[in-house]
Amino acid sequence: MGSSRLPGKVLKDVAGQPMLKILINRLKKSKLIDKIIVVMPVTKDNDVLSKAVSKFGTETFRGSETDVLNRMFEAGHQSNADVIIRITGDCPLIDPLVVDAVIEKFLKSDSDYVSNSAPPTFPDGLDTEVFSFNALKRANEEATEEYDREHVTSYLRKGNFKVENLIWPIDFSNLRWSVDEIQDLLVVRKVFEHFSPDIYFSWTKVIELMAKKPEIFEENKNIKRNEGSIMSTGQKLWRRAKKIIPGGNMLLSKRAEMHLPDGWPSYFSKTSGCSVWDLDGNKYTDLYLMGVGTNILGYSHPEVDAAVMQTVKSGNLSTLNAPEEVWLAEKLLELDPWAGMVRFARSGGEANAIAIRIARAAAGRDGVAVCGYHGWHDWYLSANLGENDSLAGHLLPGLSTTGVPTALRDMVHPFEYNDFDKLQSLVLEKNIGVIKMEVLRNREPENGFLERVRRLASDNGIVLIFDECTSGFRETFGGLYKKFAVVPDIAVYGKTLGNGYAVSAIVGKEEIMQAAQSTFISSTFWTERIGSVAALKTLEVMQREEPWTHVTELGLYLRGLWNELASKYGLSISLTGLPALSNFSIASDNALEYKTYITQEMLKKGYLAGTTVYVSLAHSRTIFDEYIEVLDPIFKIIAEAEAGKDIDLILDGPVCHSGFKRVN
Repeated sequence: MGSSRLPGKVLKDVAGQPMLKILINRLKKSKLIDKIIVVMPVTKDNDVLSKAVSKFGTETFRGSETDVLNRMFEAGHQSNADVIIRITGDCPLIDPLVVDAVIEKFLKSDSDYVSNSAPPTFPDGLDTEVFSFNALKRANEEATEEYDREHVTSYLRKGNFKVENLIWPIDFSNLRWSVDEIQDLLVVRKVFEHFSPDIYFSWTKVIELMAKKPEIFEENKNIKRNEGSIMSTGQKLWRRAKKIIPGGNMLLSKRAEMHLPDGWPSYFSKTSGCSVWDLDGNKYTDLYLMGVGTNILGYSHPEVDAAVMQTVKSGNLSTLNAPEEVWLAEKLLELDPWAGMVRFARSGGEANAIAIRIARAAAGRDGVAVCGYHGWHDWYLSANLGENDSLAGHLLPGLSTTGVPTALRDMVHPFEYNDFDKLQSLVLEKNIGVIKMEVLRNREPENGFLERVRRLASDNGIVLIFDECTSGFRETFGGLYKKFAVVPDIAVYGKTLGNGYAVSAIVGKEEIMQAAQSTFISSTFWTERIGSVAALKTLEVMQREEPWTHVTELGLYLRGLWNELASKYGLSISLTGLPALSNFSIASDNALEYKTYITQEMLKKGYLAGTTVYVSLAHSRTIFDEYIEVLDPIFKIIAEAEAGKDIDLILDGPVCHSGFKRVN
């Protein structure tokens, strides 16, 4: 019942009956089976299954959820079985003639294990395994690998056992008749509907049906055989998520398709320092995004977490306000003495939207000149309402404007970083009241660019907003603007401010921030307590540890290692981003394939990695040195690919996405 891809699948309706009941009834036609037992986990969600099977008049046995090998052994032991035939509960097209053929082969041999699936020649869904209880007992005693405990017969097939296989003269192993996905269920339902009311048709009749009506089998033809046995728990859950959550999750940067479409672990169970554990307990060193740039102090920082836990015990949200938001506002104004007021939110995107609303209200003009990436809201995406993908050069290409009111067209106007002439022309030609930009992302300012922007804004009564959600606290205690001594009218902070807890801040000059009083900006969960508490403790730790120095120095060290490695193998790479947010790209038409390959191979070695590293206080030179050792042979293969080797031959799956695309 707990299938990660199709929950409750064994009781799904097929031909007006639970699928498992049809399977059992078909098995009852076997001439060699003495007893049928449904073996299931002793978990609460399987109580309903146990009751259903009892109503079928079939015996049940319940055992360990995770140690399926032991569950099968205990079931065999209790039933005093000498020979066990194992059929999985998701094969409603199982054919008793095939089952009996495998049993006969076992009885006529002196084998420990006989199946029709090692290697398979029958369709997926007719898999039958027959083995002695003594062999099962040995496997239960000897198998230690988690995979072998979960998959029951894998140890029998690879251990010191005598194994045989029943082969069909024609290879039908590419046909999929088992039920793991909703597409499989739809196909099986159509098959039974065709033969209704007969539920005892043979597998060869289904082969004939495929020849006559191939359209019945279209739904699931692209799903790989036994895919579930090689997929991690996180991969299975991601597939499940994409069916019920548009896009699969809430953040584009965390979609599996952005990293390794068919191999990314997707979900975590715990974190510490720069380590992440997936749902199967595998530990990875995060040499990648570190919570998409949120955890500058490292994951699960003990002081920050302790402050949050105390808040949870005391209460997070009430009818009254949290005093911590006042203390946090005061602390931020200490960091930005030019400012006079602060507003809070929980995410960077909404903080940027708030800043735009306040700035427009203060300026009395709607037009916005924008440079950089600033979130998902209508005001920002409206820049793409023209015929061109105007935001393509501002971090993410392909951002769709579907659902964005067309009335917002011509209100937001992008300009490229360092292109002062373009910005100046926008100010002259458009009704610009706001300039919103990142202080720096990939390129250093040239020809006094930031100073000229500041002067242009001041001379024209334009509100200048610096989006410091990503850059804040990476090189200074506060905004990156401090490095260049160019002061904005509003600064927006996020990501690192709470070290993984949700909090963002809009800090601005008093005369501008007062405009918030003339427009409606309000939300219940902006007043919760955890974010402010986390931010206060994070700022306290930052002030003591000065992580911006550590992450900048380490980032520069890492860039040197990347350059050395590229030079060693004759690869041309370019480095971009702040040192603490370093990124390398390989100069090649196959750059995206190479990025996918890097992620694929590093994952096998215990690293979450790509072509970007967000450095944290938890990282060290030793960690980076070890990472480069693992990356070295991968660069060697990439160099060989550049010399003519087909990179597609060493990719285990699809190439990662580079921008916004539908994934479900």
